[in-house]
Amino acid sequence: MSQQHVIKSTTSGAGYFFQGLKLVTQPGIRRFVIIPLIINILLLGGAFATLLTHLSGWIDGWLSYLPSWLEWLSYVLWPLIAIAALVTFSYFFSTIANWIAAPFNGLLAEYLEAKLTGKEAPDDGFKALIKDLPRTMGREWTKLKYYLPKAIGLLILMWIPAIGQTVAPVLWFLFSAWMMTIQYVDYPFDNHKVPFIDMRDALKENRGRALSFGAIVMFFTMTPIINLLVMPVAVCGATAMWVDHYREQFKRY
Repeated sequence: MSQQHVIKSTTSGAGYFFQGLKLVTQPGIRRFVIIPLIINILLLGGAFATLLTHLSGWIDGWLSYLPSWLEWLSYVLWPLIAIAALVTFSYFFSTIANWIAAPFNGLLAEYLEAKLTGKEAPDDGFKALIKDLPRTMGREWTKLKYYLPKAIGLLILMWIPAIGQTVAPVLWFLFSAWMMTIQYVDYPFDNHKVPFIDMRDALKENRGRALSFGAIVMFFTMTPIINLLVMPVAVCGATAMWVDHYREQFKRY
């Protein structure tokens, strides 16, 4: 692959995830993938083993709250609630994994951006990682503060009989897809010290691209076995999106 990235705005958000599949194996990049990959395997692997063991009982208990005259809806709601549970577990545990792996994901994004733009890769490596650790973790906290009020509101909505079980799973998936995009695209933004609000507003300018990227990341994060590989692939895809659509816009940073 040429060092100069040439695929521009014709690439969809979902398309950037599949670009990430190719970029993650590039020479010089693989060494930055190992630690995020191990963290993702340990956390998501354990989480999904627990979820798949208990999911059926949890859903049956939740549906017991439906009024008797709506019991017929249980056949429709069971798969919707199962998807909502998968989305919840996927986002929750991938967020924990991203907290732990954030410094390494930032380093991966930094080296990949240098490769895509034909620039010289930074040579301070793990020294810079340690130096930037307080700022990196502060950024993760900012994302969490953005996420929590909205997530709590959706969780409350889920417990409203009938309406919550039908509308909330769809809203939860869309919100989780949005947050997946924010989570991964933020690594190259943060490497350039672009404020969180500016990043959020830039993503809103093309919600379709942002949501399609986040939706495909969420889909594969919900898929057992495949989800173990998602984190570094998503970082690479998000970095490619940054290079194509946002790097010039924020070059003043």
